[in-house]
Amino acid sequence: MERENAWKSYTADDLAALETLAQGYIDFISTCKTERECAKFAIDLVEENGYVSLEAAIKEKRPLAPGERVWAHAHGKALILAVLGREPFENGFNILGAHIDSPRLDVKQNPLFESNGFALMDTHYYGGIKNYQWVTVPLAIHGVVAKKDGSVVDVVIGEDESDPVFCVTDLLVHLASKQMGKKANEVVEGEDLDILVGNRPLVIENGDSENGTEAHDENSPEAKRAELAKKEPVKAYLLDLLAERYGIDEEDFLSAELEVVPAGRARDCGFDRSMVLGYGQDDRVCAYTSLLAQLAVEEPAKTCVCVLVDKEEIGSVGATGMASQFFENTMAEIMALAGCPGDLPLRRALAASSMLSSDVSAGFDPAYASVFEAKNSAFLGRGLVFNKYTGSRGKSGSNDASAEYMARIRSIMDEANVAFQTAELGRVDAGGGGTIAYIPAKYGMDVIDSGVAVLSMHSPWEVSSKADLYEAYKGYKSFLREA
Repeated sequence: MERENAWKSYTADDLAALETLAQGYIDFISTCKTERECAKFAIDLVEENGYVSLEAAIKEKRPLAPGERVWAHAHGKALILAVLGREPFENGFNILGAHIDSPRLDVKQNPLFESNGFALMDTHYYGGIKNYQWVTVPLAIHGVVAKKDGSVVDVVIGEDESDPVFCVTDLLVHLASKQMGKKANEVVEGEDLDILVGNRPLVIENGDSENGTEAHDENSPEAKRAELAKKEPVKAYLLDLLAERYGIDEEDFLSAELEVVPAGRARDCGFDRSMVLGYGQDDRVCAYTSLLAQLAVEEPAKTCVCVLVDKEEIGSVGATGMASQFFENTMAEIMALAGCPGDLPLRRALAASSMLSSDVSAGFDPAYASVFEAKNSAFLGRGLVFNKYTGSRGKSGSNDASAEYMARIRSIMDEANVAFQTAELGRVDAGGGGTIAYIPAKYGMDVIDSGVAVLSMHSPWEVSSKADLYEAYKGYKSFLREA
């Protein structure tokens, strides 16, 4: 059952709406490259659209009525949005769930060192990556540095044209005969993903570059600085820069969260500008369309919920992942303020709910056709993708949605004229992967994976189709209204 290419059906109005959506999306993934940045963007946007803080509503003991909109966050890295519906909670919620973390390099807690005249930072990769893809590409640093006095310094270096960028170096091909004989997963070891951050030494004359005086107290900051300048002058110069520009010292790295990501904006891809090339499309392409679909909901029948979570790439763990109690606790608080408190009503509402686990699918790539089974693959340009099951090795780790739920989804999409396709993640035994779907499914609700097909998934620069972006937005809106 081959699906039609969605581009063939578009009117001039569709094309205009598609391009507006795509340019907003490009701006989003160009500026929001961490989970903190995504959550802040979303909070700012929903507050402009009438959402109120759940925390504030709880403090004020403010009753919630149908049509009201609330948001809640977990540590600034995960977010839940809800619009209360007219129907009782026991009829369930309509839920969109996506993740806002992406594969990257994380700066270690004790990262900075000098080696043979270069200053470098140690990293630990986050999520599933091919190490060799991260060498010799311009990199930026995003994140926060939390200081002992309680202040938090926001860091974004490498995105402005006037900023420096960073890189992981590679061996020149002239000397790489041994390297070229290694397996792909051994060409660049994880411990070798050190980012190059400096080469200029600190020069101190007469013990003090500021005033030309000797530092007599060996424990004074000036004496320690001079000693470091002798042993590790490049590191010393870098620490001076960090202190001057950001007010941070080396100890502050202990309480920092710094993420190393590809530098630069996402771009239109192809002569026809039909695609988007950008970092972090897994899974921000689904997060962005889910967010906009949630904002488009007005006075729904069922309560509509958008969940944007962290840590999916490493198993949905921690206080900000889907496996935490954040989702359950937030829905319990909302129900209590709406006059429906208690554990049993919450359990009944969750069990009656319907959810789209909105995550990307592997797009069929003709360059690597051997790992796909074409009849059951997702193709760029053919619309929103539904994966009845994911997993690997006999569907291990999969949610595997029911046939009845898939039939409901088909009906909703067809009624709304949404282009969609179904797919698996590659050939049987070729590999596999998972999503957050199995976690909310534990409540007994209906859950199915849906999302956008992506080429070069988990690479520094991924590719998606603007048509699929548009169909995802249409599909998510239809689901929230009709499920």
